Amino acid sequence: MTTQNKNVPALRFSEFNEDWKEKKYGEIFSFKTTNSYSRENLNYETGEVKNIHYGDIHTKFKTLFDITKEYVPFINEEISLKKIAEDNYCKVGDLVTADASEDYADIGKCIEIIKLNNEKVLAGLHTFLARPSLYKIESGFSGYLMQSRKIRLQIMTIAQGTKVLGLATGRLAKIKLDIPETKEQKKIAAFLMAVDEKIQQLAKKKDLLEQYKKGVVQKIFSQQIRFKDDNGNGFADWKEKKLCELDIYISDGNYGELYPKSSEMKSSGVPFIRANNIKELKLTWDDMRFIDDDLHSTLKSGHLKTNDILVTTRGDIGMVAYVTEEFNGANINAQICLLRVNENTNSKYLLQFLGSKSGKAQFKKLQTGSALKQLPKKNLDCVIIPIPKIEEQNKIANLLTAIDDKINSVNQQLEKTQTFKKGLLQQMFI
Repeated sequence: MTTQNKNVPALRFSEFNEDWKEKKYGEIFSFKTTNSYSRENLNYETGEVKNIHYGDIHTKFKTLFDITKEYVPFINEEISLKKIAEDNYCKVGDLVTADASEDYADIGKCIEIIKLNNEKVLAGLHTFLARPSLYKIESGFSGYLMQSRKIRLQIMTIAQGTKVLGLATGRLAKIKLDIPETKEQKKIAAFLMAVDEKIQQLAKKKDLLEQYKKGVVQKIFSQQIRFKDDNGNGFADWKEKKLCELDIYISDGNYGELYPKSSEMKSSGVPFIRANNIKELKLTWDDMRFIDDDLHSTLKSGHLKTNDILVTTRGDIGMVAYVTEEFNGANINAQICLLRVNENTNSKYLLQFLGSKSGKAQFKKLQTGSALKQLPKKNLDCVIIPIPKIEEQNKIANLLTAIDDKINSVNQQLEKTQTFKKGLLQQMFI
């Protein structure tokens, strides 16, 4: 029999060559009873029994659930749990699946319990509790298996509903799972756990760097940290000026009759930047739209140059980004204003201040509207900027940019590892 005819995954450890067995979910797992307690019946302070709520499966719990690493609510003590059978309490190896969701991406999302630390835990509202009591499954394997593409497609197929999607145990019991022998299960789970550990380390490193930067930024703009010149002397006192007093060129984006129509958007050409292309002080190519050169040349405003600063002035107000060389010559929509500095202002210094807590507070104070927030150009002009000497601006910009570079480097490693894991889940399972 050739490899192509075997029931095996595309990527496999070399020491294994046995076919995987096809089983139905209900041939491996038996369902236990869950409760229907809402958030109103839960608290994070006191109690004897904790509760896994489906919303937490969607938003925060890791695939492999270790209770010592998760923030899990208690069931309020006034609620009697005497009628709940011992067999319905969660055990290591159980799967807890969210049976309701508003979108297909999250329907049937589940966690596998790998550590309970002798704590009593129940599965709650809109969950299924499934126990692998009918077939041997190694710890960690089923959690990753349920993330694989084949399983996810089956779950999305059996989901029912319009506004809210739902699952039924009867349908879930019929989906097909491909299972290797326990030694291979164990090795797959251990390998993916190591990848997850790397992802968690990188995420923690990124978070620590971001927290460190926030502290440095706060101390710099409150002037608790000051720089010295190359001779070791202190710089002059800072001044405060409105944005309009800095001799900065400010341009609105394109709107009204000039705004490109959807039919005029292209798959390539001149980048036409929207608010969702601004993230963490920089521009991204994610979901980028384009216009052709002829249309670009007719637009009277929003023509970008390297070193420009972009500020969102409608909707999610106050997001800022620096225009790097790769976006030189791009254009912007009506949600964005561009700021172009002169030689007396360091563009990256201005970026860091506008992106700081102090800068965002001013944006919030100056915005108008209720349903649709806006920051008119005349209000943007009134943002007050602390102005050190250009030499000190340069030192501040260099320091904060260096920290940003470290954060971006760690984030790239994180995204690369997450993509690597996604590929593994597609290839290590059938």
